[in-house]
This record gives sequence, structure tokens and C-alpha cells, in this order.
Amino acid sequence: MQLNDLRPAEGAKKARKRVGRGNSSGHGTTAGRGQNGQLSRAGGGKGSGFEGGQQPLAMRLPKLPGFRNINRVEYAPVNVARLDGLFADGDIVDGAALVEKGVIKSELVPVKVLGDGELTKKLTVKVDKVSASAKAKIEAAGGKVDLPC
Repeated sequence: MQLNDLRPAEGAKKARKRVGRGNSSGHGTTAGRGQNGQLSRAGGGKGSGFEGGQQPLAMRLPKLPGFRNINRVEYAPVNVARLDGLFADGDIVDGAALVEKGVIKSELVPVKVLGDGELTKKLTVKVDKVSASAKAKIEAAGGKVDLPC
């Protein structure tokens, strides 16, 4: 047996109905649509969301309230307690260092340091944002905060 000998089983393939190809085909003139009415017309029938006169689902559901700011910046939060546990005294905390320690997934993610926990090590923090309480704790521990312009 060769590949060119393979055939579908008898009766497995059914020819498609060719409508509108003359009356002798049995599906001519009205092409199986009947005489008149909405469904006999081109483009006829109910819309895809029509539910038999019932209020459609898209109109029953509540719409989203409020305003969605497309320019919103989502910061990855990092607490000072986490920095205290991950970094040694005198280290520089920046995007690359945080990716290396597995705190964030990419250097492109903006980072904000928050003030939860205690900081005992002197760190130089170079991230996108620092909360006021975190800045106070970093500077109280003898560290420095370098924010971008």
C-alpha cells in the first residue's frame, strides 16, 4: 500500500449542498430559503445578541463605573524590612540589584520603597520613588536616597 492509495471510507465524505445553481439541482430559485420573510432576504435574521425579545445580556449587565487613567504608572512595592534582609551594609540598591536578588522580574519595572519594617544597614537606594517614612528610616540608618530627576 502506498500513500497515494489511501482513500476515505465509503460514505465518509459528503458533497456540500450547492444552492442557487438552477432548478434542476433541486435547490434553485429560492436556494432553500423559502418564498418570503426575513430569513429569505440577504442579511436577514436576528442579530447575534438577540434573545427573542428579552433584554440582551450586554444590556442587562452593569457598565464599568469611573475613569481608567491610561497613563497610570504601577510601581512594584518593596519594604525597607525586605531590603534589610537581602542587602549587606554599604550596598547599592537599584533595579539591577533587585532583579539579581529576585525581588522584581525586570529592571524596567518602576520600584517604590515603602517604610514598613525596620532598617539597620547603611544602604544607598537608587529607585524610582521612596515614601517619606522609608526615606526617614534609610537616612536614620546612615544611608542615602538618590531619586531620578
